Formats: sequence, C-alpha cells, structure tokens
Amino acid sequence: MKNTLCNPFKTALRRGECQVGLWLSSTTSYMAEIAATAGYDWLLIDGEHAPNTVQDLYHQLQAVAPYDSEPVIRPVEGSHALIKQVLDIGAQTLLVPMVDTAEQARDVVAATRYPPEGVRGVGASVARAARWGRIENYMAQVNSTLCLLIQVESKTALENLDAILDVEGIDGVFIGPADLSASLGHPDNANHPEVMAIIEQTIKRICQSGKAAGFLAVDPEMANKVIEWGATFVAVGVDTMLYTQALDNRLALFKPQQESGNRKTNKISY
Repeated sequence: MKNTLCNPFKTALRRGECQVGLWLSSTTSYMAEIAATAGYDWLLIDGEHAPNTVQDLYHQLQAVAPYDSEPVIRPVEGSHALIKQVLDIGAQTLLVPMVDTAEQARDVVAATRYPPEGVRGVGASVARAARWGRIENYMAQVNSTLCLLIQVESKTALENLDAILDVEGIDGVFIGPADLSASLGHPDNANHPEVMAIIEQTIKRICQSGKAAGFLAVDPEMANKVIEWGATFVAVGVDTMLYTQALDNRLALFKPQQESGNRKTNKISY
C-alpha cells in the first residue's frame, strides 16, 4: 500500500463514470481478497447487516489493498466514535445507512472532518489511515480523497431529500430499496410499481443535484435499468447470495430430484 492518498473511485464518480460493485457480506478477508481479484470497481464491506467487527473490517481492508477495487465500508450506524474508528483503520470511502434528515447528514459529515470543520478525533498519525505517520500532512489533505456516501431509505428521507442533497460534503446518495419499500407500505415488494417509480424519480433528483446516485441490484435487468436512469455506483451482486446459488446449481447437476436449499431471491436487495 503506497504512502500517498488517492481515491480513484471518488474521482470516477465526479467524472460521471459508472462504477460496478459487489457487496461483501461473508465477513472474511479470504473471500474479500478473492472478490478483489475479479476486477470490480468497488467492494462494499458490510458492517450493518453482516456480523463484522471493526477488526474484521480492518482485515478485509488489508486483503483488498493490493488490488484495484476500491473498498467501501458500511458501518452499522453513523456515530462519531464508530466513524472515527473506521476512518483510522484506513477506509477512504464510507456508506452510512439510515440518514433521514439534513441535520443527520451534516452530523455525519462533521464526524469525518477534523476541527475546526468537524469533530473527528485526532489520532490517525498512529494508525493505518496515515500509514502510521508516513503520510505527511495527512490532516490537511485527507478531505480531498475521502468519499462520503449516505443511504436514503425511508419515506421521511424522501420528504427531506432536497435538503439532504444541499449538504456540503456528501459525495453520493445510495437508495436502499428494501427498507424504502417497507417504509412506503410495500414490505418484501421492492418491485412494486409505486416503489419503482419513486426509485427512478429519486435517482434522477440525486443526479440533478450534482451528486452520485447509488443502488444495489442483484438482478442484472434491474441493474441495467438503474444505470439507464443515471445511477453511477451500482452493486450487481452479493457474495453470499452468489455462493449460495453456485452451491445449489452444482448440487442440482447430481441430485436434480432432491429438494435443495434454493430460495427465490428478490430482484432488488437491501
């Protein structure tokens, strides 16, 4: 890992270049490194719905570091203390879930910035983020490479979307379709026409604001659709789901009559 700061993922988003990603929920550095060799533009290391500790996140950051895929950390929530830890272990791109208001968005931004612009605790010089002090003037230059993404995934968030999009320091907004559909009264039905129409409108509103729009679609048709609507960071699969499907498909070749563990998957995931 070089003793310099750069974030090709953030640069690509600012250029409007579509970045294709993969969700990592397996919680292992071994699986993360396998995924990193595949060539995805970004890899989401999930700390919200996968049982990852900060140390687990750290090991996965180490595993993908030699490769071109940009790691994106999703913490379980956006508290100041947790964001500080995740940044200090070397995350440059964060995806913070459940942001419902502009006030919450500003608070998340503040957690990523050093004083006087924010409230991030000073200590990266003894941590991986600054290569244990080997990156000179880390505090002065980190903001230019830090990429902050937030999740809009509730009816309340949609009502506050314009104000959220006005918050300086937010680079992109990710739509969480599973939570959003539940909030809109369609649980387990993210493909409901009303939900789909709102997703399309929301992506276009995000793009019009000048920020990047993101999405997770495990169905290729849906992934292509949101890309057509303007989404520029799109995850097209989840490692655990792909693993499960591969296991079931292989078993079906030899035990086609046996009821397997196959389960229908939603076309849109969380």
